[in-house]
Amino acid sequence: MISTPDWVKNAVFYQIFPDRFARSPRIQHAAGLTFKPWGASPAEQGFQGGDLLGIVDKLDYLQELGINALYLNPIFASASNHRYHTFDYFEVDPLLGGNAALRELIDAAHARDIRVVLDGVFNHASRGFWPFHHVLECGGNSPYADWFIIKKWPLRPYSSSKRRPANYAAWWNLPALPKLNTKNPGVRQMIFDIARHWLEFGIDGWRLDVPQEIDDDDFWRSFRTIVKSANPDAYICGEIWTPAQRWLQGDMFDAVMNYLFTSAALSYFGAESLHPKYQHHELALDKLDTPEFAKRVDAMHALYDWEINHAQLNLLDSHDMARALWVMGDDVSALKLAVLFQMTMPGAPCIYYGDEIGLSAGDDPYCREAFPWQDEQNWNHELLTFYKQALRLRNQHPVLRTGAFRPICVEKHVYGFVREQGVQKAVICFNTSKQSEQVRLANISSSSKSWQAVWPGSDNTRFHFDDNVLSLSIPSRQGVVLLNA
Repeated sequence: MISTPDWVKNAVFYQIFPDRFARSPRIQHAAGLTFKPWGASPAEQGFQGGDLLGIVDKLDYLQELGINALYLNPIFASASNHRYHTFDYFEVDPLLGGNAALRELIDAAHARDIRVVLDGVFNHASRGFWPFHHVLECGGNSPYADWFIIKKWPLRPYSSSKRRPANYAAWWNLPALPKLNTKNPGVRQMIFDIARHWLEFGIDGWRLDVPQEIDDDDFWRSFRTIVKSANPDAYICGEIWTPAQRWLQGDMFDAVMNYLFTSAALSYFGAESLHPKYQHHELALDKLDTPEFAKRVDAMHALYDWEINHAQLNLLDSHDMARALWVMGDDVSALKLAVLFQMTMPGAPCIYYGDEIGLSAGDDPYCREAFPWQDEQNWNHELLTFYKQALRLRNQHPVLRTGAFRPICVEKHVYGFVREQGVQKAVICFNTSKQSEQVRLANISSSSKSWQAVWPGSDNTRFHFDDNVLSLSIPSRQGVVLLNA
C-alpha cells in the first residue's frame, strides 16, 4: 500500500535560494569578508550574503503569505552561491550562519507549524569535498580513490576543454563536480548517514537533486528505509522532469517536482503570451487549447496512484528555469490564473521566492536575483494580495487540498473540475478568454441546492443551480470557485 506524509497534502511550500532571500544583521561574520551589494546583477555570480537567520527574520512575512512549508536550495559548506558544489555535508555553510543558524530556523519554523525540507545533492560532490581532495593529493594511493569514478591518472581537476576533458566521471562533465561512486559501500553509508543525521537534527524531508543519475533502485529503496526509520513522516521528493513512475511506486520517493504540471499550466494559461524565444531543454512549452490541456492534466494524473498525486510538488517555476511571469510574457492575468489553478489542484503548491511580488526574469542566473526588501514601493502589491487570498482559500477549505478530483468542463475557453470530500463539493472553473463566458455544468449532484461563491466572491459571480445543472457566468481571464453550503 502506497503511503505519503499527510502534512504534505496540506502544505503550501515556498522555495528559497538562501544567498538571495534575506540578510540578517544578527549574523556575525568573520572580519574582512566582502559580499556583493544586495541586489547586484545575478549574472555576477558572487555571494550577496543571504543567510538562514535572514529567513528566520522573515517568517512573519511568510506566515502572513500563507506558507506552511519551506524548501531550501542547498545550505551545506560550498564554494558556489547555489551550493550544489558540496564541501562538507555535515556542516551548514558558515556564510549562511552555520549549524546554529539552521537550529534556530528549524525551531522557529516548527514553532509556527512550518516544515523545513532541505536539498540533498548526492549524485556528485565538489573539488573541495575532502575525500576528493585526498585523491587529488595522493592519486591512486588514496584509500578514497574508489569513492569516485576515475578514468585515467593523473587527474585533471581544472581542465574542461573538449580536447582535454576531466578524466573522471563528473556531472555534465564539469570538473568541479566529481560524481560519487554510489556502488562503493562507504559512499552509500555516508549518504545514508547524512540523510539520517539531518532528519534527527529536525528537518522534515529531502528534495533530491538529479536522483535519476544514481541509476540504482536498490540504493533509493535503502535510502527510503533510512529516511522513514529516522522520521516516518519525512518527505522524499525527487527532481525528475519527466514521467516518473519508476520512482513513485511507494518504495522510493513520495513525490517528484511536478514539472509536467508546470509545462501544462504555463502553456495553457499563458498560451497567448508565451515568451517567443524561450526554450528549456527539460520543459515542453507550447500553446495549448482547452481540450489539449485537459488531456495533459488527465494524463499527468493517470501516471500515478492518487496517494502520490496528492503529494506531488506542484510548481510554476524554480531556480532551474525562467520565472513563470517572464515565461508568460509578463501577463499578470495569466500568472493569476495559473496560481489559482495551482491552489485548487491536488498536490502541494510550491511558490518560488519573489514570484508573489512580481519578480520576472529569464533563465539561471537571472532567476536567482536578490529579494528586493529595500524596494517595497516597487513590488506588485496587487499581485501580492492575490497570492495571499489564493493561499487563504486553499488553507481554509480542506476539500481543495485533499478532495477527490473530477473534470467537468472542457470548452473552447473554459476548463473546470470538481473537488469532492464527503458531502463537501467545490466547483472550480477557469475562463482564459478576454470575454465573459457562460457555461452549464450538468451532473453536479449535491445534497444541498445552495452554493456559495468563495472566489472571487458572491458580488462578482453569477450562478444558478436547478435540476443538478449549474449555470455559471465567468468573468474574462478569471477563475471561479463555488462550494456547496
